[in-house]
Amino acid sequence: MRAEQIPYFSFMQGTGNLMYLFRALGLGFTMLLFFSTCKKNDKKQMDIDHKYTNALIDETSPYLLQHAHNPVDWRPWSQEALDEAKKENKLVLVSIGYSSCHWCHVMEEETFENDTIAELMNENFINIKVDREERPDVDQIYMTAVQLMQGDGGWPLNVITLPNGKPLYGGTYHTKEQWQKVLTKISKLYNENPIKAEEYSDMVAKGIQEVNIIQPSADFERLTKDALAQSVETWKSSWDTTWGGDKRNEKFMLPVNLDFLLDYALLSRDEAVLAHVELTLDKMVMGGVYDHIGGGFFRYSTDPEWKVPHFEKMLYDNAQLIYLYAKAYKTFKKETYKEVVLGTIAFLEREMKNPEGGYFAALDADIEGEEGKYYVWTKDELKSVLGGDFPLFASYYTIAKDAVWEDGKYVLHKLNNDTSFTSEHHITLNELRSKQKIWREKLGNAKQKRVRPRTDDKIITSWNALLIKGYVEAYTALGNETYLNNALSILTFIESKSYVNEKLGHSHKKDSKFINGFLEDYSFLADACITLYSVSMNEKHLEFAKKLTQTIAKNFTDEASGLYTYNEGEELISKLIKTDDGVIPSPNSVMAKNLFKLGHINYDMHQIKKAKTMLSTVLPNLQENPYAYANWNSLFLNTTYPYYEVAIVGNEAASKLKELGRNNIPNTLKVGSTKESDLPLFQDRYDESDTYIYVCRDNTCKLPVTDVKEAMGLLPKSYVQKNVPLHFDTMN
Repeated sequence: MRAEQIPYFSFMQGTGNLMYLFRALGLGFTMLLFFSTCKKNDKKQMDIDHKYTNALIDETSPYLLQHAHNPVDWRPWSQEALDEAKKENKLVLVSIGYSSCHWCHVMEEETFENDTIAELMNENFINIKVDREERPDVDQIYMTAVQLMQGDGGWPLNVITLPNGKPLYGGTYHTKEQWQKVLTKISKLYNENPIKAEEYSDMVAKGIQEVNIIQPSADFERLTKDALAQSVETWKSSWDTTWGGDKRNEKFMLPVNLDFLLDYALLSRDEAVLAHVELTLDKMVMGGVYDHIGGGFFRYSTDPEWKVPHFEKMLYDNAQLIYLYAKAYKTFKKETYKEVVLGTIAFLEREMKNPEGGYFAALDADIEGEEGKYYVWTKDELKSVLGGDFPLFASYYTIAKDAVWEDGKYVLHKLNNDTSFTSEHHITLNELRSKQKIWREKLGNAKQKRVRPRTDDKIITSWNALLIKGYVEAYTALGNETYLNNALSILTFIESKSYVNEKLGHSHKKDSKFINGFLEDYSFLADACITLYSVSMNEKHLEFAKKLTQTIAKNFTDEASGLYTYNEGEELISKLIKTDDGVIPSPNSVMAKNLFKLGHINYDMHQIKKAKTMLSTVLPNLQENPYAYANWNSLFLNTTYPYYEVAIVGNEAASKLKELGRNNIPNTLKVGSTKESDLPLFQDRYDESDTYIYVCRDNTCKLPVTDVKEAMGLLPKSYVQKNVPLHFDTMN
């Protein structure tokens, strides 16, 4: 069987016993997990007559609408559906996926559109379809169940539960024959031996609950530089020193990991770490995982060389990669990184922006049933479009017999950097840039004649918050005011469309139901607002961040662990506490960093202590699996290396803040004010006759200066390698 996997899942104890029992019940299947994407339909395509229509027709999720005309009596996730299962004493079948999931689409066509299978499902189950991007809490609960049962998981995620929601069976992609066998066996077990079924489901539910039990800790003595260094040393053994990233058959970009490692390299002066980050950044953008014609990144690579991607494009990836490459450009000053930022922004503006200001969730990979069809090329197509430029293009983008992907088609990727290529072909970098522009225009025009990938037009709050940060970092790195305006426009959209009666919604689409925001929505948006405040100096963004933080404390606090639950309420079979970082950072790690920043802005030691307590609580997991706790490691850096506040006060604060922002200075909070302010960092410091820069640490400030370079001189300085300037040493 095939399904879409999850990167870097840190698994739990007790799995072996559950898997043994699972197999003993005769329910096990061998799961071949495979990354991919899927295709969706929209309501316009559904206006024609159909033999079947189910309750999903009233939904707005593209993924749910895709299943609205299955013969299966699907319902959306709701308390009413669960109550009906209890009333009728029926098993519940929860099937979870998302619009750009290829194997979700395959299973729909092969299995859920089959009348015989549908009859079996309708007779014996209450059938619920879930868009995991709309209800990530439901997805994470049942993903944990499948991982406990099978040892791994992916999408489509198919779980059969008792009427009380406790899992009895879990798996991923099934063929029609396999699914029929599962349905028959589970129904027979439930009808003939309900006590055994209940015992097993209780065990699985208990396992899920135990995963979300976290012991609090406030042992700050363990938060040392040596402990942080040891976690990175543990990580180094898994690095791919040839292609970058970690040693894996498939590779995700994982921006949060590279973001931490970049800062760590600068602060610790670790040349090996810095080299690994630069290598990974270079290899990713040379590979086919980057769209060399249209800009933007695909979701991940199916091989260790970053060559062949799965071709869906996700907002959260591109948002974070704008941030990462903009930050890397500040550090390394490589024009390639700047071009990546510009190309990715151009892609988002062209293909994923809602006219009202928000950004859509994803683009499909499948076009007319063929994955990647919009993005790959045959040699004949390239020759026809490029003419006499084809030989140079072919050499640059590796169009060679041994580089064919499949069916005579090529994924554009590079094996040499631009400096090596121009030297080998006796052209200048400017000539190459000119050629690239022509190639992109010609092939871009040719692509316009193809069927365009369909868009999942949900506007997800947390993912848009990530893009706010991406645009702000691009603004500080490149100085383009448009990027700051784009960030502000996204925030305006969220405030007007997804913030109702002081409640934040998770996603927005015209006529969609309001889904209460999750911890990631609140914490990511608070982080984005703090970031916006730090460059715009507009205190309303800071106040909104504080308000969101207060809501989190009120509605999401888990008293037992000192962390925060993923969702409000208790409708699921277990509370959910998300701590590990993956393709996006964990909301708890973001929340901890928010508290740390707010604590320094407000000189609030309680908030700083709370952040350190959260870090101390997850420290054992961080040390064991540093690659899965990289955003926590960033907070670890903040707490173990000197942390500075740079406050700029005066009429020219905006220009000086912008000048300072062009540098990548880790472990530094940069803020400004052009007026009197009651914030501790600015209090009694405004002078209308001049603009002063205060460099502070631990509530103690150096004498103010008026020049940005002079202020930089008050920060520690050092160098790592390749003339990369660092600004840190031990402060006197």
